[in-house]
Amino acid sequence: MLLRRAALLLALTTTGASAAVITVGPGESVDTIAAAARLAQDGDTVLIKGGTYRGDVAVWTQKQLEIRGIDGRPVLIADGKSAEGKAIWVFRNGDYTVDNIEFRGTRVADGNGAGIRFERGKLAISNCLFEDNQMGLLTANYEDAELLISDSIFSTAPHDGPTLNHLLYIGKITRVSITGSRFHSGFKGHLIKSRARNTDLRYNLIYDGPAGEASYEVDLPNGGDALLIGNIIGQSAASQNPVIVAFGAEGPTWPNSRLQMSHNTLISQGWRPAWFVRSWAEKLPADTTITTRNNLTVGLGVFTTLLPGSHSGNCPLLPGALDPATLELTLGDSSWLRGLASPAEPPALTPQAEFTFPRGTRSLPPTTQWTPGAYQSTEPPLASITVPK
Repeated sequence: MLLRRAALLLALTTTGASAAVITVGPGESVDTIAAAARLAQDGDTVLIKGGTYRGDVAVWTQKQLEIRGIDGRPVLIADGKSAEGKAIWVFRNGDYTVDNIEFRGTRVADGNGAGIRFERGKLAISNCLFEDNQMGLLTANYEDAELLISDSIFSTAPHDGPTLNHLLYIGKITRVSITGSRFHSGFKGHLIKSRARNTDLRYNLIYDGPAGEASYEVDLPNGGDALLIGNIIGQSAASQNPVIVAFGAEGPTWPNSRLQMSHNTLISQGWRPAWFVRSWAEKLPADTTITTRNNLTVGLGVFTTLLPGSHSGNCPLLPGALDPATLELTLGDSSWLRGLASPAEPPALTPQAEFTFPRGTRSLPPTTQWTPGAYQSTEPPLASITVPK
């Protein structure tokens, strides 16, 4: 045992007085992620080679750590295993960065099996994929925890299990920020459920898609300070719930709650009228404010008619005006809505970017001609309109 540990330690490349790089994968001395999790020290970097890793679950306890996939994307398949009965990876309490990793197929007895269980500290996720997990990513409820997600994909909620499966479930943490990410193919649960004090969603494609049967697309059950800018948020025809964005359904946890929505495109593909945004004023703090600016609704439904607050520049379009199934989400040069909107007030609600497929963003050039909705340009979000399932 001591000889094996010595060999593993020799595989580490020293990068400073205390930091090291641990490379995991075929042909390396460290051949499992679980071994790397045991060896890594605070400040180290773990590089995981592309390939498939089955049942290679881990608990990360370091105070600071970077984990990156290299030479392709590592695919982590739960294969019936989980760390602590929770997830493929559990992050205990530290400052963690995770880039270019894929998490698939987590199942545990309590129905909350996640690709990642984030318990405390700060976690930054980028360029990752979460598919077919009971919960794509699930957090604990520490009020000092922070979660940052960028350029990632959450998809394909399982159709089995004892609980509702959410693609992303954020507990009562201080802040979550999500940018340039895609959420699709839910089932009965929500695409995004956030109980965070601060929820910041910008330039995401939160569209369930033809195969999706999610309930709410965005659920903010305890209020909080929520900012939604430049997102495409769409409900499939198969959804059993007409509400697309829900605010305060379970009552207040956070004081000083407010909802601000600017330049989002909200889409309903159902046969019945949608409730594009619903708030539960009777359950929220009395001083809760709601502000909407320059949002675009597509399909049958109600938006600000039943929504208290300050509203301006929002425009409706008839069903079929956009085609999210093929990512035809931009308005043409000849659209009567071009240049119709005034600059969003307050200025903090002005979008700075747009979503691009399959994930990521592109910056918006300066303009004085604003259009309602998530797209200011006429260029589609991808060059070839071929959308995989």
